[in-house]
Amino acid sequence: MDIQVNPADPNSIPKFVDLLKKPRVAKPKQHSKDPKCPYYEFEMKEGKHSFHKYFPETKIWGYNGMVPGPTIEAIKDKTIYVKYTNNLPFKHFLPIDYTLHGCVDSSEVRSVVHLHGANVDWESDGHPEAWYTQKYAFTGPNFRREVHEYTNHQPGTTLWYHDHTMGLTRLNVYAGLAGFYLLRDSLEERLDLPSGNYEMPLMIQDKSFNEDGSLFYPDAPPFPVSVHPSITPGFVGDTIVVNGKVWPFMKVEPRKYRFRILNASNRRGYVLSLSNDEPMFQIGTDGGLLTQTTEIDFVELLPAERTDVIIDFSDYKGETITILNTDTEFPGDHTSVIMQFRVCLPLRGHDCSQIPEDLYPEMDLHECHAHIIRDLTLSATTDAYGRPMLLLDESMYHDPATEKPAFDSIEVWNLINLTFVPHPIHVHLVQFKILERRPFDVDLYQNKGILEFTGPPEEPRDYERGWKDTVKADIGMVTKIIMHWKEHKGNYIWHCHFLEHEDHDMMRPIRIINDAHPVQLPHAGDM
Repeated sequence: MDIQVNPADPNSIPKFVDLLKKPRVAKPKQHSKDPKCPYYEFEMKEGKHSFHKYFPETKIWGYNGMVPGPTIEAIKDKTIYVKYTNNLPFKHFLPIDYTLHGCVDSSEVRSVVHLHGANVDWESDGHPEAWYTQKYAFTGPNFRREVHEYTNHQPGTTLWYHDHTMGLTRLNVYAGLAGFYLLRDSLEERLDLPSGNYEMPLMIQDKSFNEDGSLFYPDAPPFPVSVHPSITPGFVGDTIVVNGKVWPFMKVEPRKYRFRILNASNRRGYVLSLSNDEPMFQIGTDGGLLTQTTEIDFVELLPAERTDVIIDFSDYKGETITILNTDTEFPGDHTSVIMQFRVCLPLRGHDCSQIPEDLYPEMDLHECHAHIIRDLTLSATTDAYGRPMLLLDESMYHDPATEKPAFDSIEVWNLINLTFVPHPIHVHLVQFKILERRPFDVDLYQNKGILEFTGPPEEPRDYERGWKDTVKADIGMVTKIIMHWKEHKGNYIWHCHFLEHEDHDMMRPIRIINDAHPVQLPHAGDM
């Protein structure tokens, strides 16, 4: 059958013709300095990738030349070492905006890897200014080590590693530099969760393609600017890619499966549900297992957020089920579907896996124990070229650090969103809990600096009650989160995880310091 497909036109692209693939698991090597600890070497390099069976092969940048990169499987409290070697070309194949911080007088192709959600020393955190070029010929001001040390001292969870280079994160991640990091612990084994062939990580991204099958990324915003190439306010693609395949399908048995779902898109959010209106059983969030399994009809994921769910196909033998996307910010006929499940495989033996009611002991942080309460704004302005620019706490990245948590202190952050869009706010090093969201009078705050609430506090949504490292700061709301700064000191960051916002200065430094007597700040609304 002769099928005419134009990769640039989603109307012409057949859906559900490519089989979903499970990302390959990386194999460790032996390290001469510490043979007891697993050691990995990943090569960041250019490669060719097949996104769709009817597309030409596409140029990508990937870890070991793969999209997604190899999955690292680690064990709680067992240290591993990873060396990410930059063997990328000297010239980028996507449009660089040289006016952005870090791009003006730096090498064109730089890289550094951040293990997102990890409890890790800052020198291995993947600081955006710890970048390096081929053979470390040039390095950023915060570059400290060639080999990253991950101690894995945190509960089992779904992490991911991705490029975090100053001014280039949006381009490098979009080019393919992202992969899963699955941290396991003994509790998972005792719970008898679906595992092995019945556990599948799902990396969801949106892409657009040119007619020749190459990746499309805009070189200018949809309004006139004096800079070319120029960053855009946010990129959304017109096709959906899961584990490197455009609108794939997965064959499943009539039994329970575990899905670790990650939104790895630049800007697009997703509201995921099943086409047969059946619930999903959520067992985890960004930071690990929930206290109890939660039955949910849908889950919203902004970029970098993860969810861990079990789907039970036991009663759907012979049926086809689609993951739907009902997000209304960027609606579209094609992006409203993600992938397809076909319950067409025979059941291989008895399904012994469980959907436990109780998962993890409750270990909440309490606001009454907070040492510091910070009021932090998310605001909009324009840059020197007249382009919209989003800021955290009215400051640009290079301004002096104002968030300086004391080591072993508990802090509450009130994220005050004064902008016209929600923002996924990511805080490095820590996992936090969402305490509440509360609407406020935005105009009054902007004009007079008075924070006046206009409604009662709203509890976290059903699907975000666990530990988080990325939170949706809603429009016109104060989003309150609580966190414990422990185990590490040094230089970290917090930022919006819309990658175009992050690259355009919606990112701020954090400096964790020794300070036995942190100063209590006023609570939001008390000033």
